[in-house]
Amino acid sequence: MRKSTASRWSAEIEMQVQFFDLDPMEIVWHGRYVKYLEMARCALLDKIGYNYVEMKASGYAWPIIDMHLRYAAPATFGQVLKLRADIVEWESRLKIEYTITDAATGKRINRASTTQVAVDIATGEMCFVSPPVLFEKLGVPAP
Repeated sequence: MRKSTASRWSAEIEMQVQFFDLDPMEIVWHGRYVKYLEMARCALLDKIGYNYVEMKASGYAWPIIDMHLRYAAPATFGQVLKLRADIVEWESRLKIEYTITDAATGKRINRASTTQVAVDIATGEMCFVSPPVLFEKLGVPAP
């Protein structure tokens, strides 16, 4: 199932680029964006009440199995970024799309997506349908 980026399952946070995130070219090193995605994802999962502690308590791990990043412009020291995360798929996997923009201008810096699957912690088996707890947290009926 797919929802638009105007879905009710979204979160936005702002953060300021720190010196330790820069590469020798004095722009944010490409690998740091993975951390930025994690920050936005945690804000989103907190918002639906199903962050990593709740996931583990429910008996499921949710490893990332796929990640795509598309860089449109560099971020620089001191720049304030807006990080947005939206849940766009949830029936058989948890797919989250991200947009990173300059907070002042709205100019797009990066677009990304991650895909996570539920793994039963007790058996180590991947679930082919998302567990009922995710549907409960999203407030939608399970298939």
